[in-house]
Amino acid sequence: MRALDLGTGGGIPGLPLALLWPDSEWVLLDGSVKRTAFLGEAVDQLGLLNRVSVVTQRAEVAARLPAFRCTFDLVVARGFAGPAVTAECGSPFLKQAGQLVVAEPPGGEPSRWDTVGLAKLGMTLGKSQDSPTACQVLLQSERCPSRFPRRTGIPAKRPLW
Repeated sequence: MRALDLGTGGGIPGLPLALLWPDSEWVLLDGSVKRTAFLGEAVDQLGLLNRVSVVTQRAEVAARLPAFRCTFDLVVARGFAGPAVTAECGSPFLKQAGQLVVAEPPGGEPSRWDTVGLAKLGMTLGKSQDSPTACQVLLQSERCPSRFPRRTGIPAKRPLW
C-alpha cells in the first residue's frame, strides 16, 4: 500500500501508521522546511528510510507532479485545513478507489462534507467514525479532474463549498 500524510506537521499520523503497517510505503508531505527537516531526522533514526520519504512542498504543487498524482491508495490528514480545502488538496493524490481519511473534531458531522462539492473532485462520502478517533472517510470513486487542485492558495481563498 502506498500512502501519503497530507500536511504532516510533526509526522502524526503518518509515522505511527508507517510503524504499524510494515508493508506500507509512505510520503510525509509538508510545506514547512523546518518541520520536514525534523521529520527527515526522525525517519532516519526510526530506520524507515527504505519506505518513508519526506517531501517539502505545497500540496497544490506536489499534486501536479507525475510521481504523486493518482498514485496513492490512502491519504491521511489531521489538522490540514477545512473540509473543502482538505478534499481538494487530497483528492488528486488518490488512485481511483483510494481513500482520504480525515481526522474530525469530536462529534464531527458528515454534513460538513458537501456531496456536490465532493462529486466535482470525483469523490463520495464514505463512513464516518467516532471511536477510537473521530474521522471521516472519503472515497475516490472517479479520477480527480485535471483542473484540481487549483493554484497555490486558491482552494483556501475560494473553497468549493
